[in-house]
Amino acid sequence: MRNETNKVASDALALSALAWVLSDESRAQRLLATTGLTPDQLRAGLGNAAVLAAAIRFLEAWEPDLVACASDLGAAPSDLVGARRQLENE
Repeated sequence: MRNETNKVASDALALSALAWVLSDESRAQRLLATTGLTPDQLRAGLGNAAVLAAAIRFLEAWEPDLVACASDLGAAPSDLVGARRQLENE
């Protein structure tokens, strides 16, 4: 049960982080450019652990965004990093 709870929490946090990224057009464009995803691939991959992990890894690559996102979501940056690790281990 614990692993399933962690998975759900990681998915939810990653989806929230992705929504935060996409709320700013220039940041959203940077995400697409750096990940190589198209908007259609991104939409199709919303339930995919690798796509969600890539969104958090994108935030990790620029600490000011990681910190700002975590703050806006009421989480610690380490929570986002932990969610990414959980997603990568699925």
